[in-house]
Amino acid sequence: MNFRMMTVAGLALALAGCTTTTGISKNAVESRWLGQPAGGFFAQYGPPLSDVESGSSTVYNWKGGYKTRKVAAQYETGKDGKRGKRISSARTEYLSCSVQLTVSSDYVIRSIRLVGDHKRADGPSWCEEFLGGAKAEKPAAAAS
Repeated sequence: MNFRMMTVAGLALALAGCTTTTGISKNAVESRWLGQPAGGFFAQYGPPLSDVESGSSTVYNWKGGYKTRKVAAQYETGKDGKRGKRISSARTEYLSCSVQLTVSSDYVIRSIRLVGDHKRADGPSWCEEFLGGAKAEKPAAAAS
């Protein structure tokens, strides 16, 4: 009896490890756009560069989010809070984002894959920052 219980428990653990993870978003861009209408994406960020029919779905290639960002030089912190030796020089980053969207026949985004992105060690990547945030709202016009 003890052997049967251990066998059933082992089988249950093995089956529990076989669950699928499709539909779980891996980053902020997928969280924001999976299951959303592709028209909303293209209306907000601009038209795709190209598209290819693939059975009942269409794969769109999109690029945008162009930005130039200045990064200040970094220095070690010395004694008494004084600036020490330079760790990295000041630089200019030229940012852009490229994604590949798979859209179903009903024009809903079924997958979105980051093709070209600028990763950061201390925060979200540029694509996650640009495309993954909440829908940007335009500020209301000031009343005169």
